[in-house]
Amino acid sequence: MKGGCCSCVKYLMILLNILFLIIGITITTGAIWMLSDPIILLSMSQLNNQYTFAIYIFLAVGLLILLGGMLGCCGSCKESKCMLVLFFCVFLIVLVAQLAAGAWAYCNRDKLDGLVRASVKYSVQEEYGHVSTRTVTFDAIQKNLKCCGGDGPSDWAASKYNNVDRNNAINVAVSNLNPFYNIPQTCCRENIAENECEISRKLKVGGAFNYSIYQTGCMDKLIEIIHENWIIVAGISIIIITLEIFALSFSLCLCCAIRRDHYKA
Repeated sequence: MKGGCCSCVKYLMILLNILFLIIGITITTGAIWMLSDPIILLSMSQLNNQYTFAIYIFLAVGLLILLGGMLGCCGSCKESKCMLVLFFCVFLIVLVAQLAAGAWAYCNRDKLDGLVRASVKYSVQEEYGHVSTRTVTFDAIQKNLKCCGGDGPSDWAASKYNNVDRNNAINVAVSNLNPFYNIPQTCCRENIAENECEISRKLKVGGAFNYSIYQTGCMDKLIEIIHENWIIVAGISIIIITLEIFALSFSLCLCCAIRRDHYKA
C-alpha cells in the first residue's frame, strides 16, 4: 500500500469518526431526553419496565458509538494500533447489535400495529384520568394529532374516565343506562370557544358527534405515522451501517499499514 493512499485512508477515518461522534452524542442526548420526559409517544407502552429497558439499550448504543468515535479519532491521529483494534471491537459489537435489532424489527413489523392498538385502547379505557403520566401523554397525542379516543370519541363511554368499572362486565354492558358521557378537553378542535368546548364534551351514547370535537380515533393516526417514518428510519439505519462497515475496513487497513510501517502521515 502506498503512503499517499494510506494517508487518504487515515484522514477519511478521522472524518468518519467525527461523524460518529456527532451521531453518538445525538443518540445519547435523545435517550436521556426520552428517559426524563414522559410526554413522548414511546411512553404509550403499557409496561413501563419494557419502555425503560428499550431506552437504556438505545442509550448504551449511543455511548458505544461515542466511545468508538473517540477511539477511532485518537487511534488514527496517533497511529495507535491498540486504539484502532479497540475501535474495531467496539464497532463490531455495535454493528452486530444493529443488524440483530433490524432483523427482529423486520420480522415483527406486523405485530407492531396490534401493539399500538392494544396500548392505545388500554390507555383510554384503564389509565386516562387515573395515571398522571398517561393522561398528560394522551392529551398531547390527541391535541397534536387532532384525534379523539382510540377508534373515536365513543370509546370514552366505557372508560374509567367516566367512572365505568371495567372489572365489572355487567356494568360495562349496561353502561348505556347512563345516556351521557364526557370526553377530554383535548378532543375539542382548535379555535373553539371554551364554553362551546365544555358543551360539546358532553355526549349522548349512540348520538351524533358535534363538529366542535375531533371525530377520528388516534389508533389509525399513530399507525400511519409509524408507517410513514418506517422507510426514513430504515434508510438512515442502512446509511449508518454502511459507514460503519467502511470505518471497520479502514481501521484494518491502517492497522496493517502501521504494522508494516510503510507510511508517514
